[in-house]
Amino acid sequence: MARRRKTRTHVKADKAAPTADGVPRSFVIKHGQVGASLTSLVRDVRKVMEPNTASRLKERSRNKLKDFIVMAPALRVTHLLAFTLTDLAPSMRLIRLSSGPTLSFRVERYSLMKDILNTSKRARSMGLEYLTPPLLVLASFPQPGPTTPPHLTLLMKSFQSLFPPLSPQTLSLSNARRVVLIAYNPDRGTVDFRHFLITVKPYGVSKRVRKVLEGATASKASASSTRGMLDLGNEKDIADFLLRKKGEPAPGGGDGYESAASSASSAAGDDADAVSLAGDYVGRNNKRGSKRAVRLDEIGPRLELRLVKIVEGLPGKEGSVIYHEFVKKTKAEAAALKAAHAAKEKLRKERREEQERNVERKKATAKAGDEVDDEDENDEAADEPSEGEDWEEGAWDDEEEVSDGEEDGSEGVESESESEPEERPPPKKVKFRQKR
Repeated sequence: MARRRKTRTHVKADKAAPTADGVPRSFVIKHGQVGASLTSLVRDVRKVMEPNTASRLKERSRNKLKDFIVMAPALRVTHLLAFTLTDLAPSMRLIRLSSGPTLSFRVERYSLMKDILNTSKRARSMGLEYLTPPLLVLASFPQPGPTTPPHLTLLMKSFQSLFPPLSPQTLSLSNARRVVLIAYNPDRGTVDFRHFLITVKPYGVSKRVRKVLEGATASKASASSTRGMLDLGNEKDIADFLLRKKGEPAPGGGDGYESAASSASSAAGDDADAVSLAGDYVGRNNKRGSKRAVRLDEIGPRLELRLVKIVEGLPGKEGSVIYHEFVKKTKAEAAALKAAHAAKEKLRKERREEQERNVERKKATAKAGDEVDDEDENDEAADEPSEGEDWEEGAWDDEEEVSDGEEDGSEGVESESESEPEERPPPKKVKFRQKR
């Protein structure tokens, strides 16, 4: 019986889901000896880059940076973010595969995702927003021009290529869940990396009315209350909850209700902050055309990066240095370095061509040797006699009889071998034990 082949868990290569063209994919890795804090930072950056990254990639201690660079093009990975720990500070390298350039950053300061969420009262990440890529916002970068430093333009384009391009015509409003802010600080010469969650709130109502409309969660102190239901057990009327301040007694023995003017301060923004939704959005009552207030809640991580160096090519195959923060070269020194890199690249190209010629020559030699072996086999087959041909003299014939002399000679040899006595080992002495 033939063995049954699994078809549900093994997807064939020709039936695999096609990948969208132009979508950047990334590896976020750590290499070398790093601590637990930097390892957590790598995991947080992977969450920022989802879903177009390898979120479950595991690095081994024997893996080198070259291993990921060689493996990445086969998996259609376009960018590599490598974190490592130096004697001075943590560093990050942004590598554009598969031809470069390589941007090296020093991580001046950073905050993990758990630290941001612990200090924030509003931001709560549920996990569903990581199913869609974030929106990229570039701030405070100078406009490209003749007076703009070239390394800033290259820095801005490198971050732009790291995220999918934004297309307002094809973008669904419900897919816009997160924002990545890349802001350039000209005073410090650093780049701020921040991650936000987009939240939509009802507009023009107070905070307590929003709790009634959204179905606020019950208080932690009341264990018997139902989740999603507002607890009004301590209030005589719903007006006590909506119009009176929390913990404030009724003034003058009256009902203690607030006026409309006193509650207007708790409204969610003014007319400038309100937007009309162009489509249905995630959340309750966020329908198309409804007026809502949009807010950004930071969920982390937060990084402050300083650009140190930009090099052509990949690590291990570096070219000329485009920009360096601390080392400045004169025009003559830069030209000499460029000529040296060009000569090195020319020598590498000549060696590669010579290696390809040697491979082709060996293949041709092996093919010619196979043809010669085939000709020799054909000649040997032609020399063998056919079934109808007579055998040559001296060939063995099954019907040929052996002469008597030969038989007698063989018998004599056998009788001589039988007459020779066989050598036997000497007998062992038997030892007896005497009882005492």
